[in-house]
Amino acid sequence: MIGEPFDRASFVLPIRPDLVGVQSYGAPQLDVPARLNVNENPFPLPAELVDAITESVRAVASGLNRYPDRDATALRQALADYVSTETSAQVGVDQLWAANGSNEVMHHLFLAFGGPGRSALTFTPTYSMYPEYARDTFTGFTAIPRDAEFGVDLATALPAIRELHPSLVLVTSPNNPSGTALPQEDLRAIAEVALEQGAMVIVDEAYAEFRRDGTASALELLGRYPNLVVTRTMSKAFGLAGARLGYAVAADPSVIAVLSVVRLPYHLSAVTQAVALAALEHSEALLSQVAMLRDERDRLRDWLVAQGFVVAPSDANFIMFSGVDDRDRVWQALLDQGVLVRQPEPAGWLRVSIGTPGENDMFRRALLGAIGQSMTNANEKNTTPKEGSP
Repeated sequence: MIGEPFDRASFVLPIRPDLVGVQSYGAPQLDVPARLNVNENPFPLPAELVDAITESVRAVASGLNRYPDRDATALRQALADYVSTETSAQVGVDQLWAANGSNEVMHHLFLAFGGPGRSALTFTPTYSMYPEYARDTFTGFTAIPRDAEFGVDLATALPAIRELHPSLVLVTSPNNPSGTALPQEDLRAIAEVALEQGAMVIVDEAYAEFRRDGTASALELLGRYPNLVVTRTMSKAFGLAGARLGYAVAADPSVIAVLSVVRLPYHLSAVTQAVALAALEHSEALLSQVAMLRDERDRLRDWLVAQGFVVAPSDANFIMFSGVDDRDRVWQALLDQGVLVRQPEPAGWLRVSIGTPGENDMFRRALLGAIGQSMTNANEKNTTPKEGSP
């Protein structure tokens, strides 16, 4: 029997209480001449790679009526080969996982090792998505402040792991937003204590290819710690932010097996796999762009220090600096001149992605204008800078 008509205007969406009023993650996407706020590779893909991607996608296009290779076997093998070339680590396809960006990789890790009654621990300031992965998977979350130089304070971190018993310990190296890399001996100490406590250590190496000479990768420790997983992405060094391909390398192949349980079916499209495979075949050309960006980073770092700014040492494709009197005003003044940068945590700092040489020069001019100087005055300053420390 039909009752009284329901007042549709009174219907309230049954949203999870912890999501009510929450804004989605996202940095500004503005059409300005110099977009230096989200750490993208500023160079368009080389023409030969565009042609290779086109042919690779064309080869799979006629079969798009069928589901893709569920396990992305060819892609995972190509990633294993690349990792074994880029570092001293020798890994097999059974240690590789791939997904739609390292965000999805990390989400899979939280689904597999987090959940109700479990917790994750990390060190801030760091990548702002980590608490969102925890929220989505009902995982407890603890953030321990980094030290004054944006390193991990082991005197605080190691007791916290022992006391809190997290199932996930997240370490970002090079760190975002500071760009600082964690010394290998510090990572070993964290991995050792986490192993004692039954915790996974997830090292986020999204910016690893930009590290300075002599900076080690966590991949080199895979043979020593069965609880270690290293995540990476093709968005930065490979210039494939629009393709969305991230991957993880696990010490224990059992990690890959459990990630396959929590992923959605056929999560990597045939097109994504084809694009990534083509890019990996051209890795040498793409990594030559990385070398250029490292040089540009170091030149910009030296220039910022020469102007009197405090600069965090960076092993990434961005620089975080402080020394402006009002960062909100400076950020807006930069934007007014067509340069978009990022206002990260912590307060008082700005972060600029490394762009093309022309974009970096545009940033220099805009920053001087924002603080009331000119390039002429800047060039008269000491040109033998010393790297600052926070």
